[in-house]
Amino acid sequence: MKKKQKIFSKKKILIYGLGKTGVSSHLFLKKNNETLLFDDIKKNLIINKKFFINKKKIYKYNFDYILVSPGINIRKCSLKKYISKNLNKVITDLDIFYSHYFKNKIISITGTNGKSTTAQILFEVLKDQKKDVRLVGNIGNPILNEKKVTPKTIFVIEASSYQLEYSKIFKANYAAILNISPDHIERHGNLNNYVKSKFKLIKNQNEEDYSFLDFKNKYLKKFLKQNNSKSKMINVHKKLFSENIAKIKNPYFLTNGNKQNLSFVCAISKKLGIQQSQLFKTINKFKGLNFRQQVIYKNKNFKVINDSKATSFSSTINILESLNKVHWLLGGIPKSGDNFNMSKKKCINFKAYIYGKNKNHFIKILKNKIRYESFKNLESALKKTIYDIKNEKSQIDNTILFSPSAASFDSYKNFEDRGKKFNELFKKIYLNK
Repeated sequence: MKKKQKIFSKKKILIYGLGKTGVSSHLFLKKNNETLLFDDIKKNLIINKKFFINKKKIYKYNFDYILVSPGINIRKCSLKKYISKNLNKVITDLDIFYSHYFKNKIISITGTNGKSTTAQILFEVLKDQKKDVRLVGNIGNPILNEKKVTPKTIFVIEASSYQLEYSKIFKANYAAILNISPDHIERHGNLNNYVKSKFKLIKNQNEEDYSFLDFKNKYLKKFLKQNNSKSKMINVHKKLFSENIAKIKNPYFLTNGNKQNLSFVCAISKKLGIQQSQLFKTINKFKGLNFRQQVIYKNKNFKVINDSKATSFSSTINILESLNKVHWLLGGIPKSGDNFNMSKKKCINFKAYIYGKNKNHFIKILKNKIRYESFKNLESALKKTIYDIKNEKSQIDNTILFSPSAASFDSYKNFEDRGKKFNELFKKIYLNK
């Protein structure tokens, strides 16, 4: 056991990428290691100039490990040649974390859609049980920032494919792969690499650990057949939700995506020994996360849902399938390999308002399935959406759905920035605020 703690002690470590993850890793490691920093973006090095290493010197320096931040694409970064020669040295903050806290109870959530919501629900469930629980990882809280960790501390970790792909020793006592659909193909190279990175979460487990998956997911079947994990595998399916539907009063869980998220929460909670009465008490008061199927306005005629987090069609479909009359705003940077897998029949009451520079890409995919109009930007699309709503013959059961089905970086910093902008536009155009 002691050997694990010493893996990353008194070593020479290059930290590549100085976002939240890189900075927190540096602060955590610098006391017991020689840490040097590098970032492709020079302005990120100003704060930590003392520890900066020149690119030319990196090739001459004999590092023991290279800690790569999730935002760095090792296939396209400025150090790609150096890293390709030293792949065996590449680690992540998850590895550092595990080397120090491997004795703690670790619950890790990954998947294409629903990671943040599922992790948040589990966090709130455990918190309501008066547990010392920390919500960390891809949800925005760097895992190495946590203080006052005790042996009783429980970690709920949202793990991205970027983190898992580079990790070496990290593992979880409870590991869940919520779902898999094509995503981040431009980063991983192909779908197989993407799924492989997710499945790594389970591959590293041992016979004392539990893994939670939907055995029917077509993208996971190949890896399940080749599976050599020793963990106890739990098949999570929709029946887990339907068995408990009478106890769920929260309308947030009416969509298919959130039903699936809740099925995983129920399965994991059962293995954690949480009483059902307490579990559903937490679930029924859950308010959801900002910009994830979030109802921002509602009156007797229509409601407005801000789902800015939806960066692919698969994510949007999860909510479209639960709605009737939909005015759907979408646009942004499309995901490679992403497709809209809903039939024309199911889209008969939908209209798409497609905006942005890549509108022709979305028009090509949707034109034979759904009515649409195209616009220069989000503001003009929303103005037309509100105009159409006001002129509907029947205004009952209408929904304005902002679910871009694309990345946000064409016009916004991230999906949060995009979500805030949509809220501002709606207030300005409809509420005159």
